[in-house]
Amino acid sequence: MSYSNTIFNQLLQFVPRAKFNQFVVQHEADKYIKKMTSWNQFIILLYAQATGKDSLREIETGFNLHSQTWYHLGANTAARSSISDANNRRSYQIFEKLFYSLLQQCEEITPERNFSFDNPLYTFDASIISLCLTVFDWAKYSKLKGALKIHLLMNNRTAIPEVINITEGKVADLTAFKQINLESIEKGSILVFDRAYIDYLWWKKLNDRNIYFVSRVRKDQNIVVLGQHKTTLEPNILADEIVEFGDRKAKKKYPNKLRGVRYFDKKTKKEYSYLTNNFDLTGLQIASIYKERWQIELFFKWIKQNLKIKTFLGTSKNAVLTQIWVAMIYYLLLAYIKFQTKFKKSLLELTRMIRETLLFRRSIIDLLSLETKTLFRIKRQNSPQMCFW
Repeated sequence: MSYSNTIFNQLLQFVPRAKFNQFVVQHEADKYIKKMTSWNQFIILLYAQATGKDSLREIETGFNLHSQTWYHLGANTAARSSISDANNRRSYQIFEKLFYSLLQQCEEITPERNFSFDNPLYTFDASIISLCLTVFDWAKYSKLKGALKIHLLMNNRTAIPEVINITEGKVADLTAFKQINLESIEKGSILVFDRAYIDYLWWKKLNDRNIYFVSRVRKDQNIVVLGQHKTTLEPNILADEIVEFGDRKAKKKYPNKLRGVRYFDKKTKKEYSYLTNNFDLTGLQIASIYKERWQIELFFKWIKQNLKIKTFLGTSKNAVLTQIWVAMIYYLLLAYIKFQTKFKKSLLELTRMIRETLLFRRSIIDLLSLETKTLFRIKRQNSPQMCFW
């Protein structure tokens, strides 16, 4: 019987295995290892992400039920102690590097959303994952709370994260923001961020690099209007002005002129004020660009609801980071499959289908063309003892 055509096996074929082996050698991760190799560990953790496993015991039980399938995938063991030891000791950087290697593959085939402008568009933001400080004592956030932060630069045209920085919860959002390598951002790009990322020296670096930015105005900012940028205003644009900072220290840090746009949103019945160094796009385009920041909020919401990044299989920093990077790899694999197969349904629907059929021996292309009712009928045929609906 052939085990090489399971959905899981086809999923793994998208992983750049040669690159993965290269990273393993760089970190000497498999030195003196007999069973729980880096690949074995990766398969186990990816399986846990795909099927939503919450504990090492669940993983071990699932492994034992399909031992022959696992052997043909390259996994020899799922012993709880071995998984725990590997998560604690084997460097998470192997999986971090694998993420960025897979990201390159995704960028080559990912279709881009169309906007009314040609500039590359990026959003930067962060999200907190709460942790118990007594268990995760390395993840300090406050005296009584533990947490870590995922800082993320998202390409809004592809909805794929291009830079991820995972820190302790106490690390300021702005600190992580300023660690972005500006050389990696194409000149002429537009960077969107909220009021937590106001740093005038950093803004000047962006401007000097010919990178545009759009930010909300903060109440304590002293802004002086120099004149009108547009005398004829578009619908819902209340003002489109040329401005500068009135505060002497702020003006010294950012001496250039800026553009202030005030926009009235009919849906929320609220007025919004934006600052930008882009004087070419229309006021409505500036407003719509800031609305695109919502995409990163949706991304954070999606990964928290559909990936295992809120409950962890280990408590050490290395174990937690390993699990998060494997979760991000799984997200890229789902995105890669969705784009390669031109799957028309949502990423959530794809996630559910993969979870229910991971160890089925069927073509993934055929599987993704099935309706939900047909899918569950096939599942009953494959595993009648596991189905009670």
